[in-house]
Amino acid sequence: MKKKKQLNITLAIFIGLVLGIVFGLFMPGRYEFLLPVIQTVSSLYMNALRMMVYPLVFCSLIIGIQGIGSVGATGKVGGQSVLYFVGTTLFASILGLFLPRLLGLGKGVSIQMMESTVEAAKFTNLLDTVKNLIPANPIASFANGDMLQVLVFAVIVGIACLTLGKKAEPVVKLCESFHAICIKVVSWVMYCTPVGVFCSIAAVMYANGVQTMIALGGVLVAMYVTYFFYILLVYGGIVKFFGKYPVGKFFKSVMPAALTAFGTCSSAATIPISKRCADEMGVPNEISSLALPLGATINMDAVSIIMSFMIVFFANACGVELNLGMMVVIMLSNALLSIGAPGVPGSAIACFAALSSIAGLPAGVMGVYISINTLCDMGATCCNVLGDIACSVAMKRTVKLEKAPAEETAE
Repeated sequence: MKKKKQLNITLAIFIGLVLGIVFGLFMPGRYEFLLPVIQTVSSLYMNALRMMVYPLVFCSLIIGIQGIGSVGATGKVGGQSVLYFVGTTLFASILGLFLPRLLGLGKGVSIQMMESTVEAAKFTNLLDTVKNLIPANPIASFANGDMLQVLVFAVIVGIACLTLGKKAEPVVKLCESFHAICIKVVSWVMYCTPVGVFCSIAAVMYANGVQTMIALGGVLVAMYVTYFFYILLVYGGIVKFFGKYPVGKFFKSVMPAALTAFGTCSSAATIPISKRCADEMGVPNEISSLALPLGATINMDAVSIIMSFMIVFFANACGVELNLGMMVVIMLSNALLSIGAPGVPGSAIACFAALSSIAGLPAGVMGVYISINTLCDMGATCCNVLGDIACSVAMKRTVKLEKAPAEETAE
């Protein structure tokens, strides 16, 4: 019965996605008066998802650390997640930089520049990055949506609860109760997902239109083909060889999260649904509660592919030569910026502004990029979310959790 319900929801989300694309493309004219309603429903749906993200992440981490049972095991889960995400992002950056050069994307293309002022993402040194991890005001971190600071705060509180033992039981029980409330609310939001995805994708299609899609169709097709094979070969390979989990069953199980990510362009907002998919595949809460929010923050494989594709495309179209040294600089900068990009719609724009400046591209390319950013971002978010869940499934087997005895407490 549970599988049948999941299948029905997945089918409904897919239907909503397809209808949203068609409706968005043909909305101008007769149905344009519905645009404010569609945008309002889309905003309500996105807010409903985001409403539960940070409480769910915080409570899941507290409970997950208690389930792991030791500080060392918590570090093991976090360490493996970071190694996985950094490794795949570097690989995606290399792939995205060399593949479009081999395909000759952008050669012979004439681009009409559109002026646009965007503040480029800034590099920070390692010490500044570490300094900003500790939230001076945890409430502000929740309010500002700083996922890394929320993660660090939750880990600190979780480890403190673990070491205090029985003294911290009231806080842990409160987190368990609030976690159950979050899960219940998420299950309600799931029933609204088909409508939410329909409205979100319809608004995106209306804003971009058919002409924009045709104008840069070649590079978009190449990018989406790369997404597809990257997901199939890299994530499928990780699930099969490291997770020892059936690949077909994996892709079937993650479809609700994949379709939601595609329609909303937000890996952070998709965390509750990703968590639900991971739970149904038997991933322990101790792993998914840390790996999924961490992945939504630093796993930006597809953003790395977008950046590389678009830099090479615009360089060829504008006649800018990218030598081997510059390619290496762009690759490393790309990986750093992609990892730092937040899991929200439009986060890649500031990253592209920084990389285009490094590559010496004309400022006018920003206007062209912004016009197709959402079309790129839909597939990228879907790819990143699948990578987060694949990591969790693989770690179900690679991380051996030995829980400490329940009676063990510290003064």
